[in-house]
Amino acid sequence: MSPGLHTKPAVVKAASALLTEMQGVSSSLTYAALLTDDGFDVARLPGETDGARFAGMASSMQALGDAVTHELKIGNSEYIIIASGKGYVVQLRVPGKELVLSALWDNDATVGNALAISRSYAQKMADLLK
Repeated sequence: MSPGLHTKPAVVKAASALLTEMQGVSSSLTYAALLTDDGFDVARLPGETDGARFAGMASSMQALGDAVTHELKIGNSEYIIIASGKGYVVQLRVPGKELVLSALWDNDATVGNALAISRSYAQKMADLLK
């Protein structure tokens, strides 16, 4: 376990820079957050939202996805997508880390493109933390 990633300035700085870069890749990205598995906000973009509250909800959602795949014996949860009339959330783990990337995309992006970008940046975060 990597306790306290949200308290490490180097991790917070890297996460913030990564989210800023991710936003530059697609104008359809309206919100993004990196959070710990146990529900702590590491970085988010834009910063006006209640990061602690969102991090708690998103980590719970990730835990539920993991529990469902375990219960159904279908392997590990790869990602979660929540669709709504105004866009969708793509959420996935940072490979090999106890971090989750959660991103809100507007309807101008396709689900496939949003998932591809999210996967790419989750991997970039993993690489930064090696």
